[in-house]
Amino acid sequence: MNRLEFGTAGIRGKMGGGYASMNDLVIIQTSQGLVSYLETHRIVSGISQCLIIGYDGRHNSRRFAELTALAGLARGFTVWLFSKICPTPFIPFACKYMAEFRKEQTTDYFGIMITASHNPKEDNGYKVYWCNGAQIVSPYDKKIQEHIFNNLNPWPGAWDTDKIAEKCKDPYEIISIGYYETIRNDLFSPTVNKETKLRFTYTPMHGVGQDYMRQAFEVAGFSAFESVESQMNPDPEFPTVRFPNPEEGKSALNDAIETANRSGTTIILANDPDADRLAVAEKSKSGDWKVFNGNELGALLGWWIIYIHNNSKCPIELKNCYMIASTVSSKILETMASRDGFTFIETLTGFKWMGNKAHDLVNLSNGIKILFAFEEAIGFMVSPAVLDKDGITAGIRLAELAAHLHNEGLTLADQLTKIYEMYGYHVSENSYYICRDPDIIEQIFTRLRKFDDEASDEFTYPKSILDGKYKITGVRDLTTGFDSTQPNNTAILPVSKSSQMITFYFENGLTITLRTSGTEPKIKYYSELRAPREERDWRKVEETLHEMVQGIVNEFIQPVKYGLDPKSD
Repeated sequence: MNRLEFGTAGIRGKMGGGYASMNDLVIIQTSQGLVSYLETHRIVSGISQCLIIGYDGRHNSRRFAELTALAGLARGFTVWLFSKICPTPFIPFACKYMAEFRKEQTTDYFGIMITASHNPKEDNGYKVYWCNGAQIVSPYDKKIQEHIFNNLNPWPGAWDTDKIAEKCKDPYEIISIGYYETIRNDLFSPTVNKETKLRFTYTPMHGVGQDYMRQAFEVAGFSAFESVESQMNPDPEFPTVRFPNPEEGKSALNDAIETANRSGTTIILANDPDADRLAVAEKSKSGDWKVFNGNELGALLGWWIIYIHNNSKCPIELKNCYMIASTVSSKILETMASRDGFTFIETLTGFKWMGNKAHDLVNLSNGIKILFAFEEAIGFMVSPAVLDKDGITAGIRLAELAAHLHNEGLTLADQLTKIYEMYGYHVSENSYYICRDPDIIEQIFTRLRKFDDEASDEFTYPKSILDGKYKITGVRDLTTGFDSTQPNNTAILPVSKSSQMITFYFENGLTITLRTSGTEPKIKYYSELRAPREERDWRKVEETLHEMVQGIVNEFIQPVKYGLDPKSD
């Protein structure tokens, strides 16, 4: 049995006994390692340090947060512990905002969020933010892991959570005021928000979001949304959904759709349990509901944020503005950038990369502005005040867009069509297979690297699919560092030998990436077919994409051979 290993996503796993699970002892050891490492950082920098700790509504989250606080207190850290459940985005926001609000240039604020996000109810997690407000990246994770192993024995008082609230400060009021003031300052048209006849239904998916989104709606000037009563209160059992993940689509939004139909609202906003992701559904004139995928929402929000920039008094020219997306997400922002003149940057999967890239860019020059970042897994960063995905601020941005379009007699689906007419049709098909056997995963990806000759010392990746019908023109392997599209066949993006990730580029414009998940037993695939702007037979484009994806799944992943379970409908 392997110990839960601390990585750039922190730790996450099932709650239970033993060092391979989330429990009091593992949390104590992890926190002692983190605090011990931060002490070495303090010695070098000479800057005082504070911990900001938040937690969601899962089983044991408050308990784990208190144990984490004790480790900080034991080593003289000032600890800010939220007095109530909060959204994950509050923690990265707080890391930046607290120093600015308190005018402390000599204090670093580090964040810890106890959450397993959208994982099953049996899980919990421990997520760490650096003092720049972004998730940690290497080598911090490896250094923290070393310090965990050097601090396995609980320190004196490590279990004593009595009167913990009296020993900590509560950041709730300070952060709430600052967070909602940021939303207010970023509003495009409060008058439109106030006057719109459009009405929304909202669900927090049994998580923390209800009160926080309600307050955001009030600040933005919108009328109150319709609440999904069966899901509005925090409940760690997540009783109405099989998976508490709005990314699952209609199966996760059944209660919200029933509420919307009953109340006559036409747009659904849904957060996952820690409110850092946003799902959106819209009712068509025919009465059907369209659940937008993450790439479609990225296109809509990207277009809207460009529109806001061009119609506001921002002194920074668009050519000095940046948008960011992960490598497995749609390249619609890249297409927009080539036409509209802003700069597009691609990063590895995950907001730890996008958040840190945004921070680094802003530090390069005061004349740079980060407009937007997104990943296809319904994660959106619509304000650089939060260097992570944020389902609350993204929900307000999306609601503003919907209200604006409603004034123009348009729907979100109408605008998405206009975007594709303007930039060309970008269509994706993403899914996953469950694979709990690491040896099978290794076999699948090793075979792809030795596709033509298992005995060869060279990489021999596939050259086509479906008996040569669709030719592969490039391969990028971010596990090995091979990239046939670059000089010397060397990848530009960071390489990780601890995870599997191969991207195939096809002659007809299809890009597909196969990768393993860092937090779940899944083999995921992400595909996109970009059609030229003049191509208007979109059904044909969709049929080609589906044919190719099925061919890739059957020939490369081989789910029947290995007995892999597909994503549940």
